[in-house]
Amino acid sequence: MARHIYRCPMRWSDMDAYGHVNNVVFLRYLEEARIDFMFRLAPGDGDESFSGGSVVAHHEIDYLRPLVHRHEPVTVETWVTGIGAAKLTLAYEVKDEDTVYVRASTVMVPFDFAANRPRRITPVEREFLEEYMDEEREAAAA
Repeated sequence: MARHIYRCPMRWSDMDAYGHVNNVVFLRYLEEARIDFMFRLAPGDGDESFSGGSVVAHHEIDYLRPLVHRHEPVTVETWVTGIGAAKLTLAYEVKDEDTVYVRASTVMVPFDFAANRPRRITPVEREFLEEYMDEEREAAAA
């Protein structure tokens, strides 16, 4: 299984009054990694890939350790744990080499904005997603 690796820069404004990255900011880190994964790396010319549109249907996030602001980026690993006809589930870890700060998942729905409705995952998109599928997690969830 391949994982998409995104090095997310940290900003001074990410820090809260307690001196660590605010819980809401982690959702922005996930968003940046997801956009890098789905829009920049996904195949297609915008009409037949996720760059044509998708929406978040559900987030789940577990905060494991506080992350203190620093100048080095934090790593966000992304992989696929589920592919349906018209939705997919992404999993993430926000981490350094030795420490996992957050584990999370997002259910995404491909969306046709011109028709204002969800759409099915195309065969090209499915092929791309399957390269990042964690089959062990999928089997455990079944």
